[in-house]
Amino acid sequence: MSKLHPVVAVTGSSGAGTSTVKRAFEHIFAREKIVPAVVEGDSYHRFERMPMKKAMSEALSRGENFSHFGPEANLFDKLEDLFSQYGKTGGGQKRYYLHSPEEAEEHNTRLGTKLDPGQFTPWEDIPTKTDLLFYEGLHGGVVGKDYDVASFADLLVGVVPITNLEWIQKIHRDNAERGYSAETIVDTILRRMPDYINHICPQFSRTDINFQRVPTIDTSNPFICRNIPTPDESFVIIHFRKGSREKWGIDFQYLLGMIHDSFMSSPTSIVVNGGKMGFAMELILTPIIHKMIEEKKAAS
Repeated sequence: MSKLHPVVAVTGSSGAGTSTVKRAFEHIFAREKIVPAVVEGDSYHRFERMPMKKAMSEALSRGENFSHFGPEANLFDKLEDLFSQYGKTGGGQKRYYLHSPEEAEEHNTRLGTKLDPGQFTPWEDIPTKTDLLFYEGLHGGVVGKDYDVASFADLLVGVVPITNLEWIQKIHRDNAERGYSAETIVDTILRRMPDYINHICPQFSRTDINFQRVPTIDTSNPFICRNIPTPDESFVIIHFRKGSREKWGIDFQYLLGMIHDSFMSSPTSIVVNGGKMGFAMELILTPIIHKMIEEKKAAS
């Protein structure tokens, strides 16, 4: 934990919608003139695309589960080192995973390399004089035998749609963006399930705030749903972990007054219309980030 060099992490599984929270933070950073060091979770996978496929095939031939969710496919020690080092010095190293030809072209131009999509860029130093570290990916709150990434996050935010909705979002994204068949996507979901249970779910008991989207239409069989439920076809449950309300000065009465039709479902949770999710995020997260920056200035 660091007041001088704060670490903010957004964690959620593939298809959960962490990009929505990322956009909310981007708006806050721009409005508050905050310079973040942005780190993508994919950068801390262990394997590039082709070696990952080979490792996965070999694991399947041995009857073993193997996925991007588990420790065998990730560099949790390096992610922990980054969070720890940034908290102490404001520095550290990161790299990029190249998802597309456009990303490959951008970074090849910047670095003078000849890398293809599915590969990593070389490790490089994080820019100096950033205000905070911002991580978005699968494992911002992961804890295991030899690593404890969560302990170095000053603010840990979880994005957790209910399981059926998460699957619907993943099925539609992987089909539309990657051309995967429904059968391939279902196989991936099944293969990842043990790692999802053991390494993804536990993180959401460590987060300061969870945003959980719940559809208000029937998603009983996610594998036949033709469309992703729209924001207005869902509620968002915003849950604050014990102690987080006091730590960040969360005022539920203020939030209830500002967010139309919101209500309390428990002493630590507020429910909002899905269409108000982005607004609620910025309303909640802006004063938290502002407090971090004020504490940073006081400590420097």
